[in-house]
Amino acid sequence: MASTRCRRPAAVQGGWCSSLILVAAPSTSPSLTLVVRATINSGDNGSSFEFEVKAVAGDTHLGGADFDNAMVKHYINEFIRKHDVAEESIRSNQKAIRRLRSACERAKRMLSSMAQTTIEVDSLHQGIDFRVTITRSRFEELNKDLFGKCMVAMENCLRDAKVDKGSVDDVVLVGGSTRIPKVQKMLSEFFDGKELCRSINPDEAVACGAAIQASVLCGGTDDKRLVDMLLRDVTPLSLGIEAEDDSMSCIMSVVIPRNTAIPTKKVAEGFTTRYDNQISVTCKVYEGESASIKDNNLLGEFDLCGILQAPRGVPRLDVTFDIDANGVLNVSAEDKDTGQKNSITISNRSGRLNKEEIERMALEAERYKMNRIKQLQIEPVQGN
Repeated sequence: MASTRCRRPAAVQGGWCSSLILVAAPSTSPSLTLVVRATINSGDNGSSFEFEVKAVAGDTHLGGADFDNAMVKHYINEFIRKHDVAEESIRSNQKAIRRLRSACERAKRMLSSMAQTTIEVDSLHQGIDFRVTITRSRFEELNKDLFGKCMVAMENCLRDAKVDKGSVDDVVLVGGSTRIPKVQKMLSEFFDGKELCRSINPDEAVACGAAIQASVLCGGTDDKRLVDMLLRDVTPLSLGIEAEDDSMSCIMSVVIPRNTAIPTKKVAEGFTTRYDNQISVTCKVYEGESASIKDNNLLGEFDLCGILQAPRGVPRLDVTFDIDANGVLNVSAEDKDTGQKNSITISNRSGRLNKEEIERMALEAERYKMNRIKQLQIEPVQGN
């Protein structure tokens, strides 16, 4: 987790604000990067703390388990080569794979504090013992492709939040995988040699933060340190409604872009009917980063009825997206001519994507965007 203290005066006299870059690399889940603006206001009644998330980015292939899997894959191949065993027999031996993975995970943890260690599994397969010495440099070589992706989420998040890395003052690590020396080295180099802050337990930070946020949301605590703390979150994916483009293809018309601060309320105007004399429309609500609805996640749908018969494109329909502080989405549609309305409420648990799916879709959208840019750069310019 990286934090920046820009030490700018806040809106309230006696306060200050900062931009925080939070980098979490848990051992068993994907990496996550957030850019947060923190404001501390001091007044006669004490201090209040406000944290506003400006951007979120992640990569589903940067969890600690992926490092373990890379080691397992390599040493399975080594075992097959050295002992001339049938490939299918050992790869189908799930017990052997689990034991080797556990040994690789232990070695990974040891290499965070040692230059080398031993991976040893008695009777791994067909009564054959497995023992190998692995160095830290070898571990880094086996995972170089994963390490190469470590800064991608950071760069994307900084760009989305419009924050320059030069404004970062402190880098605080969260999650077990941030103990890996290679991760720490890459973070330090990314922030121009900045010294990393290790004043908190990286394994406890996430649980502690979740407990504090739960206490604040409940509003019932006797701990004076928590009464005046507020976290303003953002939408991890864009939210929109199905519409048609000029070619009559179904697309997602974005109403609330990704990384919009919540609570928020936005009204999208200009929707209308597709056919002549249409008396009802189906409003389909999606989340995702693709223009095509087939690549996005359908959250729910509802019908708006009672539309007056008229030629295609004449009725005027407004769609409103309203997200409260708890992340509950309410979508409503209104016919401006008749006043007819209908709506749907979508909670965080009703059809919403989990964290891994959100990060995968955001990453795929970013890759599509970069590929499209490259295609445009190599396309020949047509002459007149």
